[in-house]
Amino acid sequence: MLSVNLGPLNMSAAHLLLLTSLFVATLVGWWVGRNAKSNPENRLFMMFLVGILGARCAFVVRYFEHFQNDLWQVIDLRDGGFIAWPGVLLALALGVYFLIKQPSMRRPLSIALVAGLLVWGSGTALMRALEQGTRLPQVALKTLDGKDVDLSAYVGKPLVVNLWATWCPPCRREMPVLAAAQKRHAEVTFLFVNQGEGQDEISRFLQVGQLNMSNVLLDSRAVLGPLVGSRALPTTVFYDAQGRQIGSHLGELSEASLSQVLELFRKDDKQ
Repeated sequence: MLSVNLGPLNMSAAHLLLLTSLFVATLVGWWVGRNAKSNPENRLFMMFLVGILGARCAFVVRYFEHFQNDLWQVIDLRDGGFIAWPGVLLALALGVYFLIKQPSMRRPLSIALVAGLLVWGSGTALMRALEQGTRLPQVALKTLDGKDVDLSAYVGKPLVVNLWATWCPPCRREMPVLAAAQKRHAEVTFLFVNQGEGQDEISRFLQVGQLNMSNVLLDSRAVLGPLVGSRALPTTVFYDAQGRQIGSHLGELSEASLSQVLELFRKDDKQ
């Protein structure tokens, strides 16, 4: 499951897990410290913000070459670009500071941290295990010139499957990034699977945007999204050469965030 529907709101499962972990930590901290009136809520929220900031800064430093021509992208969090472990370490360092400087908070804050980390760590491990046990679905699609093709026919090379639609603003913004990546990475097959639109509408969009892309496919009944566990667009799913899912990204991809996820293929080759 890549996304969760909360009424009209679509949220990635990873983000929901992170917020759930914060909620559990806050609830546990309040419960443990209620008699002593030592509520660590503010400290937990500060640690959360520092962790997010640290994870983003680490990502920007790691992929700075993609930001140097447009520094405003640094604060554009829509690409989901984070590196988790530096953020976790910074948050924990701030937590240690609170534990040393504020003795009354030691018990509720430490127990709250353990509870939050257990929820986040176990949830992340479970999602990763489920994700990497998923295989490329067998779905009947059509090429842009009307030929029938099955998605499984593309197994044999590392595979990037992008689910998109012309009416989706983040899809339109990321399309030039993906088109350029398709030209640079001949060792990877990029598939652009349109969700629920017609051939004429798609062709007109590509022509107006001057997007010269291969492997534009039509999923007229929009069945692939639910099969990969997402009802939100854009969604990009990554498979190894054997058709096993090795990663996913919900939302807009920037050059930096695409570079990050393409590293999954290099890591997979080394295993």
